[in-house]
Amino acid sequence: MNFRCSLLLVLLLASSAQARETFTGQVSYVTDGDTLWVQPDTGGAARKLRLLGIDAPEICQSGGKAARDLLAQLAWQRRVTVKVSYFDRYGRGLATVTLDGQDLAARMVRAGQAWSYGWRGRPGLYAAEETQARQSRSGVFAAAIPESPRSFRKRHGSCHPSKK
Repeated sequence: MNFRCSLLLVLLLASSAQARETFTGQVSYVTDGDTLWVQPDTGGAARKLRLLGIDAPEICQSGGKAARDLLAQLAWQRRVTVKVSYFDRYGRGLATVTLDGQDLAARMVRAGQAWSYGWRGRPGLYAAEETQARQSRSGVFAAAIPESPRSFRKRHGSCHPSKK
């Protein structure tokens, strides 16, 4: 193995080790239905987090504001436990966030305000909650043919224009 490969391997292992962490803190801001900011109890800057395993409607998409409002109603200014598993390309921690022992992502999907994020034909972590929401026609699943955030982004791009 050459030097560059060794260095890359060390950097990848270091970034994975940094990604796996658990902390508690207070939700200080809710951006949308799957993104929030948590102020760690230990101090320092608030951390931008994306709920792992779900995809909520874009804020400019039908259902986007309702999803954000539900997440804010559930979590804003509440103390949560955060388990960061990875970081995405935007620098957000991809995390499981629990409130009073309940998984916020599962609650969002169960309420019909987010999809279980599937990958390569797999249904995702919250497939059972999504099935339940679809059967009860809750939230975004009340529409005859709900458009997933992934499809919406492909057709319209991001709701957040890039800064030049």
